[in-house]
Amino acid sequence: MRFGPVPLAEAVGHVLAHSVRLPGGRLRKGKILSQADAAALAAAGFTQVTVARLDPGDIAENDAAAALARALVPDPGAVGLHAGAPFTGRVNLLADGPGLARIDAAAIDRVNHVHPMVTVATVPRWQRMDADGMVATVKIISYAVPGKALERACEMACGALGLQRPVVTRAAFIETLVSGPTPAAPGDKGYRMLQGRLDRLQVELSGPAFVPHRVAPLAEAIRASEAELILVLTGSATSDPGDVAPEAVRRAGGEIIHFGMPVDPGNLLFLGQIGTRRVIGLPGSARSPAVSGVDWILERVICGVGIGPEDIMGMGVGGLLKEIPTRPQPRRPGG
Repeated sequence: MRFGPVPLAEAVGHVLAHSVRLPGGRLRKGKILSQADAAALAAAGFTQVTVARLDPGDIAENDAAAALARALVPDPGAVGLHAGAPFTGRVNLLADGPGLARIDAAAIDRVNHVHPMVTVATVPRWQRMDADGMVATVKIISYAVPGKALERACEMACGALGLQRPVVTRAAFIETLVSGPTPAAPGDKGYRMLQGRLDRLQVELSGPAFVPHRVAPLAEAIRASEAELILVLTGSATSDPGDVAPEAVRRAGGEIIHFGMPVDPGNLLFLGQIGTRRVIGLPGSARSPAVSGVDWILERVICGVGIGPEDIMGMGVGGLLKEIPTRPQPRRPGG
């Protein structure tokens, strides 16, 4: 593609590079100039205009963006994404419904290294998406790109994007009470915060169920639940793998997969399993609407993303999240 000013007589059929205001309106950049456009420019006193002239083998920006979007998402219905209409060299890729953004980061990097004018920007891997949320945008920066470069980018793209949709449909909420025989009110904040999180992923949350903060009653409540996912919020923070909640999971016939995570807030979360059912021991930050390690684990479990100790321990970079006002022990002590 050749870019620069040309006499009006040579501008017809080429792409207008900069918008031009005329007495009768405006010619917008990206427009293919016609004879009438050239005449209007001449009448306004222009003798030349800046255009982009495509060379043989160049692909126009909208066609190139649409082709790359198809390569990134070759079967939209199967992966839960759909593409918007191309405009000004851009195509947006949107989620069909709730879920997590599945992104092959290495493939996206390869695409972005092919040619400076060929770009793909995405949300972070495994970000929770709502219906019509933008997972990625393809942008051809210039008005056209060489066909060979586009072909290489499409080869690199190879289905790099998708939506990981929820696989869990029912979850149970159990909360322990440290003192007092009277259960907390049904409007318990921890339950309401979890319900809001699960509603976004269309998961039914049963409960709340309240039990004393002791191993035996908690183990019995866990054992009695038939939900695919069991969420346990303790009245006193779980501070050791041998504490009440992890021990109750073992007593109920399960195992602790991992305790703790390098995400703050969220350090004291634990992940357990009983047969095919997952158990998440929630830290106190679950009572806040702010994003915490709770969201990262909860969303991935609900959407069937495999997660184990190595995955959790690899969350430290980027795991320092926003401080929450209700935090009982702020990171920065006063004084």
